[in-house]
Amino acid sequence: MKLFVDIIPLFVAVPMAGAFLIALVARKIKWLPALITNIITIGLVFVSFFAVKLINIHKVLVYDVGAWKPPMGIGMVLDGFTVFMLTTVNLAAFFVAIYSINYVERFTSKWKFYTLFLFMIAGANGVVITGDIFNLFVFLEIASIASCSLIAFGTEKHDLEAAFKYAVMSGVGSLFILLSIVLLYSYTSTLNMADISNVLAQKDPNNIILMISALLIMGFGLKAGLVPFHGCLPDAYTSAPAPVSAMLAGAITKSLGLYAIFRIFYNVIGMNQALSSIFMFFGALSMIVGVILAIGQWDFKRLLAYHSISQMGYIVMGIGLGTPLGILGGLFHLFNHSVFKTLLFLNSGSIEYATGKRDLQKMGGLSEQMPVTSGTCLAASMAISGIPPFNGFWSKFIIIIAAVQAGRYGYAFLAVLASILTLASFTKVMKYAFFGKLKDGANSVKEAPFLIKLSMTSLAVICITGGILLAPGVYEHFLKEAVDVILEGTKYSSVVLQAVLK
Repeated sequence: MKLFVDIIPLFVAVPMAGAFLIALVARKIKWLPALITNIITIGLVFVSFFAVKLINIHKVLVYDVGAWKPPMGIGMVLDGFTVFMLTTVNLAAFFVAIYSINYVERFTSKWKFYTLFLFMIAGANGVVITGDIFNLFVFLEIASIASCSLIAFGTEKHDLEAAFKYAVMSGVGSLFILLSIVLLYSYTSTLNMADISNVLAQKDPNNIILMISALLIMGFGLKAGLVPFHGCLPDAYTSAPAPVSAMLAGAITKSLGLYAIFRIFYNVIGMNQALSSIFMFFGALSMIVGVILAIGQWDFKRLLAYHSISQMGYIVMGIGLGTPLGILGGLFHLFNHSVFKTLLFLNSGSIEYATGKRDLQKMGGLSEQMPVTSGTCLAASMAISGIPPFNGFWSKFIIIIAAVQAGRYGYAFLAVLASILTLASFTKVMKYAFFGKLKDGANSVKEAPFLIKLSMTSLAVICITGGILLAPGVYEHFLKEAVDVILEGTKYSSVVLQAVLK
């Protein structure tokens, strides 16, 4: 058991060690930063898969940081929800790392890119595995600072402006979160999340909990980019290099925003009908506002940014329903969105790499010149639009059925409407980018390099076959474990504290 527990800190320690190693010794050797990063990311994927197997056997594992056991000391927790998120984050990071080998050749300071990239992964993994709410904030800031630096990596005027906006809004979100942690600590005298849940269960609900809940929703809403807290994300996604946009949409907003908010509200504070209604409202609002804003966009990456906001709405609405089917649909869509949105941003980067353009009106006929990019973009477009048999269909279908079963017919209708509008939007993308006549001067356009194609093709395969995660024998070992942790609610505290004593 002790040997298995010792894998938990590897999710943070390994990428951090890699970042320092690159900064110290790999600056002069141009190929070494990419090699180190790819070895680390594929290693994290394998450790994530191993963690899934461990949780199927042991259910919960707790690692003690230092000599003090939780709740007095700091703990790192591995459970079904944790390994689900670790797999999602590290899988996206692996494919982005492969893609980046060719893509970042255009940048002069590649070692800086990979250093910041590994810090971003370490921060995202740290948020997921920590059992201490203040350390959650620390890891969240590590990932946020690295993300902000990577958004500005192009150093153009619009890149720096977008990074500044992201830094300011992210800082405001962090301030809300930190203030809520201060209030929680003053009220419960502990920072361990399981212990906080224990203390809150013994107290009657009051206004301080309402204040803390409001601050957390605003803080993590800013990190996740939910409407109306979404202001900085479209600029950030648009200006960042394609691999960074892919990581932000595919992993960072999910771990820093969605994972944190649902872990705290379901497993620490405890959900109720009022909170469920609030989450469903924000989910539906994000879903509709995001897709409406996306339809009018001609900048490919900006269009994808607004669709990210819309798809996050599906996840929040599904998990916000609070029913087993709703939570299943929300978590499955979280994983699916990570796959197809990572792929779509990589597609946009592939087009920009080959043509230097992001404006859909200046493209056209690229399917002949870039068949791999065209084919994989079609797969991702069908997935995000909810067309069977692509992975996005299954998760959207489950969310809609869950809403109908819960008697939330209006929300079910809005989910269908948003999916129809999404299909219309990506029909426009395919028409203007890949079909029609080739624009003048585009005859010399060539398909992206091999590693970029490899990354996109691999993600497209997952988009096509992703429904297998619902198959018997697979569902029980991955999605069900995560769903069960959320459904347990505040029983999380007793489960974790019992695991500490083992």
